[in-house]
This record gives sequence, C-alpha cells and structure tokens, in this order.
Amino acid sequence: MKTDRERVRTYRKKKKGCDMVFNTGAALLDAIVLAVVSREKEGTYGYKITQDVREVLEVSESTLYPVLRRLQKGDYLEVYDRQFDGRNRRYYKVTESGRTQLAMYQKEWKEYSGKISELFEGGRLE
Repeated sequence: MKTDRERVRTYRKKKKGCDMVFNTGAALLDAIVLAVVSREKEGTYGYKITQDVREVLEVSESTLYPVLRRLQKGDYLEVYDRQFDGRNRRYYKVTESGRTQLAMYQKEWKEYSGKISELFEGGRLE
C-alpha cells in the first residue's frame, strides 16, 4: 500500500495556452473530494465526483477511487447503493465527521493560500 507521500501526483492543466504544473498531495485531494460530495445533500456517485473534480483539477478515476475508499475508511464518507437504469450505482455522502474534517481543511487552506498569495504578491509574511 502506498504512503500519502507516494500518492502525490503532478497534474497538468491547460489554461490560456500555458502548461501549469501543481503538486497535489493526498490531503488536498481529500479536501477537494469532501467539498465536491458535500455539495449534494443526499450524496453523489463516483463518476459525477470525478467530473466535478475535473472542473478544477485533471485527475483520473483510478486516482479518485482510492481517495473515496480512504475517506470512507476514515468515517468521513458513508456509502450506499441505489438502483439506476437497472443496475446499482454507488453513492457517497459526507458524514458529520466528514463535515468537521472539511471545515478544518477549509480553515487550513484559507490560511495557507493566503500566505502563498501574499508571498507571490510581494507582501511580508507575518
């Protein structure tokens, strides 16, 4: 089994003709997935989660399903199946623990991204 450090991936996304490179670690992927799933009160299914995450980050389904399993194992997501077009579709829903974890990620991200933005803009770090 891979460690969080080994799960770090580099994703490239075309934007205005430029190739932008960002390292995305396990914690950031967890935060993004929790944010996406939390937008749907009754939960959402894996393919839709992948499509929603791809709005901001190029990522494959094979990368996201281990994230979903990790979040489920940590009791941040609950999983249930629902019939759709004659087959079962697996849905993911944020638990109360998941909401608490997402709030922590949001707070940490605000502080972290604020410091990075300030540094990029030439300001002083405090």
